[in-house]
Amino acid sequence: MGYSVDAWRRRIQYRNDLSGYVYHLTKSSIDEDGNQVMSALDRLLKIIKERKLNGSSTESGFITGNQKAICFQDAPISGIVQNVAHENTYRQELGGKVRYTYVGLAFPKPYIFQNGGRPVFYEEKEKAKRILPPEEHWRIVDYSLLNENNIIDWTHEREWRMPRNEFYFEIPKATILLPNQELYVELLAKLSKEELQEFFGFIQISPLIY
Repeated sequence: MGYSVDAWRRRIQYRNDLSGYVYHLTKSSIDEDGNQVMSALDRLLKIIKERKLNGSSTESGFITGNQKAICFQDAPISGIVQNVAHENTYRQELGGKVRYTYVGLAFPKPYIFQNGGRPVFYEEKEKAKRILPPEEHWRIVDYSLLNENNIIDWTHEREWRMPRNEFYFEIPKATILLPNQELYVELLAKLSKEELQEFFGFIQISPLIY
């Protein structure tokens, strides 16, 4: 039996491990020499100005198959904070690459679903390729607990993907995520009052970090 929208929202409201939103997190852009060419905030501002999210490919985002996909995390804000904190704490152990930060956008889960976003399929990659047709391979995220010296497990992200090269989103559907007051003040200086009023809201997460 399905839920009505109101019943579905109530169900989520009484769970601290679920969310009605998915999060698209971003990071600063780094050149080949390791120099920052664009801060995470400026990258977010570029996304906002263009009203567009760009898909990742096999090379840039570990997407299986030929279809680019835009990535989101399906977690409550506390889970997002924990994921980013873990990435920051164990960055060198995880390969040294910055994968995402506390800067990004949140969207209502039904909005992303209506635009083609879906939960990924966690499975051993080659086995998943035999289960899903090639046009669905963008949903595959490698997963294996077979080798204790090579655990592959990204299920903490509860990832969603949207099979798009580009997604032009509606600003009123977006909530801005920022790490602290400093970046919030910087954002206010770079967006007009009219632009700011279009957003659904803001999340400033420093009270959850410190």
